[in-house]
Amino acid sequence: MKISLKNKKALIGGSSSGIGKAIAEQLAASGASVTLMARNEDKLKAILSKLPSADGQRHQYLVVDFSDFEGYKKKISAYFENNTVDILINNTQGPSGGGALEKNVNDYQNAFDLLFKTVVFTSALALKHMQASGWGRIINVASISVKEPLSYLALSNSIRAAVTTWAKTLASDVGPYGITVNSVLTGYFDTDRIAQLNEKKAEKMGIEPHEVLTEMEARVPVGRIGDPKEYGYLVTFLASDKAAYITGTNIPIDGGLLKSV
Repeated sequence: MKISLKNKKALIGGSSSGIGKAIAEQLAASGASVTLMARNEDKLKAILSKLPSADGQRHQYLVVDFSDFEGYKKKISAYFENNTVDILINNTQGPSGGGALEKNVNDYQNAFDLLFKTVVFTSALALKHMQASGWGRIINVASISVKEPLSYLALSNSIRAAVTTWAKTLASDVGPYGITVNSVLTGYFDTDRIAQLNEKKAEKMGIEPHEVLTEMEARVPVGRIGDPKEYGYLVTFLASDKAAYITGTNIPIDGGLLKSV
Protein backbone atom coordinates (compact mmCIF):
# COMPACT_ATOMS: atom_id res chain seq x y z
CA MET A 1 0.00 0.00 0.00
CA LYS A 2 1.42 3.35 -1.05
CA ILE A 3 0.32 6.48 0.75
CA SER A 4 0.47 9.79 -1.07
CA LEU A 5 -0.25 13.10 0.62
CA LYS A 6 0.72 15.17 -2.39
CA ASN A 7 -0.88 18.62 -2.42
CA LYS A 8 -1.89 18.30 1.24
CA LYS A 9 -0.77 20.82 3.84
CA ALA A 10 -0.03 19.72 7.39
CA LEU A 11 0.51 21.65 10.63
CA ILE A 12 2.35 19.66 13.29
CA GLY A 13 2.62 20.81 16.88
CA GLY A 14 5.59 19.96 19.07
CA SER A 15 7.65 19.03 16.04
CA SER A 16 11.12 20.11 17.16
CA SER A 17 11.87 16.65 18.58
CA GLY A 18 10.52 13.23 19.45
CA ILE A 19 7.13 12.12 18.23
CA GLY A 20 6.20 15.43 16.59
CA LYS A 21 9.44 15.47 14.61
CA ALA A 22 8.94 11.88 13.46
CA ILE A 23 5.39 12.68 12.32
CA ALA A 24 6.59 15.69 10.35
CA GLU A 25 9.33 13.68 8.65
CA GLN A 26 6.95 10.92 7.58
CA LEU A 27 4.24 13.29 6.36
CA ALA A 28 6.85 15.16 4.30
CA ALA A 29 8.21 11.86 2.94
CA SER A 30 4.67 11.04 1.82
CA GLY A 31 4.38 14.28 -0.15
CA ALA A 32 2.73 16.73 2.24
CA SER A 33 3.89 20.31 2.71
CA VAL A 34 4.46 20.69 6.43
CA THR A 35 4.56 23.54 8.89
CA LEU A 36 6.64 22.72 11.95
CA MET A 37 5.53 24.31 15.21
CA ALA A 38 7.41 24.47 18.52
CA ARG A 39 9.37 26.78 20.86
CA ASN A 40 12.97 26.21 19.79
CA GLU A 41 13.69 28.07 16.56
CA ASP A 42 17.18 26.65 16.12
CA LYS A 43 15.84 23.10 16.27
CA LEU A 44 13.01 23.95 13.89
CA LYS A 45 15.45 25.41 11.36
CA ALA A 46 17.68 22.33 11.56
CA ILE A 47 14.78 19.95 11.02
CA LEU A 48 13.31 22.06 8.22
CA SER A 49 16.59 21.90 6.28
CA LYS A 50 16.51 18.09 6.32
CA LEU A 51 12.85 17.40 5.54
CA PRO A 52 12.21 15.33 2.41
CA SER A 53 11.10 17.65 -0.36
CA ALA A 54 9.90 17.15 -3.93
CA ASP A 55 8.34 19.37 -6.58
CA GLY A 56 5.44 21.34 -5.20
CA GLN A 57 6.26 20.88 -1.53
CA ARG A 58 6.73 23.96 0.59
CA HIS A 59 7.85 23.49 4.17
CA GLN A 60 7.96 26.21 6.82
CA TYR A 61 8.02 26.65 10.59
CA LEU A 62 6.23 28.67 13.24
CA VAL A 63 7.76 29.53 16.62
CA VAL A 64 5.15 29.27 19.39
CA ASP A 65 4.98 28.68 23.13
CA PHE A 66 2.02 26.43 23.92
CA SER A 67 2.34 27.23 27.63
CA ASP A 68 1.52 30.91 26.96
CA PHE A 69 -2.05 30.58 25.71
CA GLU A 70 -2.71 34.26 25.02
CA GLY A 71 0.56 34.59 23.11
CA TYR A 72 -0.17 31.35 21.27
CA LYS A 73 -3.63 32.58 20.24
CA LYS A 74 -2.12 35.64 18.58
CA LYS A 75 0.54 33.72 16.67
CA ILE A 76 -1.67 30.89 15.47
CA SER A 77 -4.45 33.30 14.45
CA ALA A 78 -1.95 35.29 12.40
CA TYR A 79 -0.73 32.07 10.78
CA PHE A 80 -4.23 31.11 9.66
CA GLU A 81 -4.81 34.53 8.13
CA ASN A 82 -2.40 33.54 5.37
CA ASN A 83 -2.42 29.72 5.49
CA THR A 84 -4.78 26.78 5.35
CA VAL A 85 -4.16 23.21 6.46
CA ASP A 86 -5.67 19.88 5.46
CA ILE A 87 -4.00 17.85 8.21
CA LEU A 88 -3.74 19.10 11.78
CA ILE A 89 -1.60 17.25 14.32
CA ASN A 90 -2.46 18.51 17.80
CA ASN A 91 0.63 17.89 19.90
CA THR A 92 2.25 19.92 22.67
CA GLN A 93 4.85 19.38 25.35
CA GLY A 94 3.47 17.56 28.39
CA PRO A 95 2.68 19.23 31.72
CA SER A 96 4.87 18.58 34.74
CA GLY A 97 4.74 15.14 36.31
CA GLY A 98 3.47 14.40 39.80
CA GLY A 99 0.61 12.78 41.67
CA ALA A 100 -2.80 14.27 42.45
CA LEU A 101 -1.81 15.33 45.97
CA GLU A 102 1.16 17.28 44.61
CA LYS A 103 -0.93 19.50 42.33
CA ASN A 104 -3.14 22.49 43.08
CA VAL A 105 -5.98 24.09 41.14
CA ASN A 106 -3.63 26.48 39.32
CA ASP A 107 -1.60 23.53 38.06
CA TYR A 108 -4.76 22.04 36.57
CA GLN A 109 -5.74 25.35 34.98
CA ASN A 110 -2.31 25.70 33.38
CA ALA A 111 -2.49 22.13 32.11
CA PHE A 112 -5.98 22.81 30.73
CA ASP A 113 -4.69 25.83 28.81
CA LEU A 114 -1.73 23.84 27.49
CA LEU A 115 -3.39 20.57 26.53
CA PHE A 116 -7.03 21.44 25.89
CA LYS A 117 -7.53 25.10 24.98
CA THR A 118 -4.70 25.12 22.42
CA VAL A 119 -6.18 22.03 20.76
CA VAL A 120 -9.73 23.37 20.58
CA PHE A 121 -8.66 26.82 19.41
CA THR A 122 -6.32 25.54 16.69
CA SER A 123 -8.84 22.98 15.48
CA ALA A 124 -11.53 25.65 15.12
CA LEU A 125 -9.24 27.72 12.91
CA ALA A 126 -8.23 24.73 10.79
CA LEU A 127 -11.80 23.50 10.36
CA LYS A 128 -12.90 26.50 8.31
CA HIS A 129 -10.86 25.39 5.29
CA MET A 130 -11.50 21.69 5.92
CA GLN A 131 -15.27 22.20 5.89
CA ALA A 132 -15.13 24.38 2.80
CA SER A 133 -13.00 21.85 0.89
CA GLY A 134 -14.90 18.76 2.08
CA TRP A 135 -11.77 17.01 3.37
CA GLY A 136 -9.68 17.14 6.52
CA ARG A 137 -7.81 15.22 9.17
CA ILE A 138 -7.45 16.16 12.84
CA ILE A 139 -5.20 13.85 14.83
CA ASN A 140 -4.56 14.36 18.53
CA VAL A 141 -1.45 13.05 20.24
CA ALA A 142 -2.87 11.75 23.52
CA SER A 143 -1.78 9.06 25.99
CA ILE A 144 -2.61 5.56 27.17
CA SER A 145 -3.14 7.23 30.55
CA VAL A 146 -6.65 8.25 29.47
CA LYS A 147 -7.56 4.56 29.72
CA GLU A 148 -5.26 3.51 32.55
CA PRO A 149 -4.12 6.57 34.54
CA LEU A 150 -0.47 6.75 35.54
CA SER A 151 -0.03 7.75 39.19
CA TYR A 152 2.82 10.14 38.44
CA LEU A 153 0.98 12.03 35.66
CA ALA A 154 -2.13 13.43 37.34
CA LEU A 155 -2.34 16.51 35.11
CA SER A 156 -1.86 14.63 31.87
CA ASN A 157 -4.31 11.88 32.92
CA SER A 158 -7.05 14.41 33.58
CA ILE A 159 -6.76 16.85 30.71
CA ARG A 160 -5.90 14.40 27.94
CA ALA A 161 -9.05 12.46 28.84
CA ALA A 162 -11.00 15.65 28.18
CA VAL A 163 -9.31 16.00 24.78
CA THR A 164 -10.28 12.49 23.69
CA THR A 165 -13.95 12.88 24.67
CA TRP A 166 -14.08 16.28 22.95
CA ALA A 167 -12.56 14.68 19.85
CA LYS A 168 -15.22 11.95 19.85
CA THR A 169 -17.93 14.62 19.95
CA LEU A 170 -16.27 16.69 17.22
CA ALA A 171 -15.93 13.64 14.98
CA SER A 172 -19.71 13.25 14.92
CA ASP A 173 -20.21 16.91 14.04
CA VAL A 174 -17.70 17.11 11.18
CA GLY A 175 -18.05 13.63 9.68
CA PRO A 176 -20.54 14.83 7.03
CA TYR A 177 -17.87 17.22 5.72
CA GLY A 178 -15.41 14.43 4.95
CA ILE A 179 -13.32 15.28 8.02
CA THR A 180 -12.04 12.63 10.41
CA VAL A 181 -10.97 13.21 14.01
CA ASN A 182 -8.90 10.62 15.87
CA SER A 183 -6.72 10.44 18.96
CA VAL A 184 -3.59 8.33 19.27
CA LEU A 185 -2.95 6.94 22.75
CA THR A 186 0.79 7.06 23.23
CA GLY A 187 2.67 4.37 25.13
CA TYR A 188 6.37 4.40 25.98
CA PHE A 189 8.52 5.93 23.25
CA ASP A 190 12.20 6.79 23.04
CA THR A 191 11.87 10.56 23.53
CA ASP A 192 13.39 13.30 25.66
CA ARG A 193 10.10 13.47 27.60
CA ILE A 194 10.39 9.83 28.70
CA ALA A 195 14.03 10.34 29.64
CA GLN A 196 13.15 13.36 31.81
CA LEU A 197 10.30 11.54 33.55
CA ASN A 198 12.53 8.52 34.17
CA GLU A 199 15.21 10.72 35.73
CA LYS A 200 12.70 12.19 38.18
CA LYS A 201 11.25 8.78 38.96
CA ALA A 202 14.73 7.33 39.51
CA GLU A 203 15.61 10.17 41.87
CA LYS A 204 12.50 9.53 43.97
CA MET A 205 13.18 5.79 44.09
CA GLY A 206 16.91 6.15 44.73
CA ILE A 207 17.91 4.14 41.66
CA GLU A 208 19.57 4.83 38.32
CA PRO A 209 17.51 6.03 35.28
CA HIS A 210 18.58 2.99 33.23
CA GLU A 211 16.98 0.77 35.88
CA VAL A 212 13.69 2.62 35.44
CA LEU A 213 13.96 2.12 31.67
CA THR A 214 14.70 -1.59 32.06
CA GLU A 215 11.67 -2.04 34.31
CA MET A 216 9.56 -0.06 31.85
CA GLU A 217 10.62 -2.25 28.92
CA ALA A 218 9.83 -5.37 30.92
CA ARG A 219 6.20 -4.25 31.27
CA VAL A 220 5.74 -3.94 27.51
CA PRO A 221 4.74 -7.26 25.88
CA VAL A 222 7.00 -6.68 22.85
CA GLY A 223 9.91 -6.11 25.23
CA ARG A 224 10.97 -2.59 24.22
CA ILE A 225 9.85 1.01 24.04
CA GLY A 226 8.74 2.44 20.72
CA ASP A 227 10.70 4.18 17.99
CA PRO A 228 9.10 7.55 17.12
CA LYS A 229 9.27 6.54 13.44
CA GLU A 230 6.66 3.88 14.17
CA TYR A 231 4.39 6.60 15.49
CA GLY A 232 4.89 8.56 12.30
CA TYR A 233 3.76 5.58 10.21
CA LEU A 234 0.45 5.31 12.08
CA VAL A 235 -0.30 9.02 11.89
CA THR A 236 0.52 9.14 8.19
CA PHE A 237 -1.98 6.34 7.54
CA LEU A 238 -4.66 8.15 9.57
CA ALA A 239 -3.93 11.33 7.60
CA SER A 240 -4.47 9.60 4.26
CA ASP A 241 -7.47 8.71 2.13
CA LYS A 242 -6.89 5.08 3.15
CA ALA A 243 -8.27 5.91 6.61
CA ALA A 244 -11.40 7.76 5.48
CA TYR A 245 -13.69 5.37 7.41
CA ILE A 246 -11.79 5.68 10.68
CA THR A 247 -13.01 8.50 12.90
CA GLY A 248 -13.92 9.19 16.51
CA THR A 249 -11.44 6.59 17.69
CA ASN A 250 -8.77 6.29 20.38
CA ILE A 251 -5.99 4.16 18.91
CA PRO A 252 -3.31 2.86 21.29
CA ILE A 253 0.26 2.55 20.03
CA ASP A 254 1.96 0.95 22.99
CA GLY A 255 3.46 -2.44 22.15
CA GLY A 256 0.55 -4.14 23.93
CA LEU A 257 1.06 -2.29 27.23
CA LEU A 258 -2.61 -1.52 27.92
CA LYS A 259 -4.29 -4.32 29.84
CA SER A 260 -7.85 -3.08 29.37
CA VAL A 261 -9.94 -3.86 26.28
